[in-house]
Amino acid sequence: MQVKINGKSEEVRSGTLLDLLKAKKIEPQMVAVEVNDKMLERSHLATTHLNEGDQVEFLFYMGGGR
Repeated sequence: MQVKINGKSEEVRSGTLLDLLKAKKIEPQMVAVEVNDKMLERSHLATTHLNEGDQVEFLFYMGGGR
């Protein structure tokens, strides 16, 4: 199915957001996830299913500074 991930269309398998994170080798605790302009709590990643045309944003935590 087609979804947009960080603004780019991608073909992904159906499943949950947690499945998508695992497929992309992204640690769930290192990212915030937004689906269709709605921020999700981590506890919902394993129960939120992707649908055709969903827009997913991965927001990564970055360290650094002075």
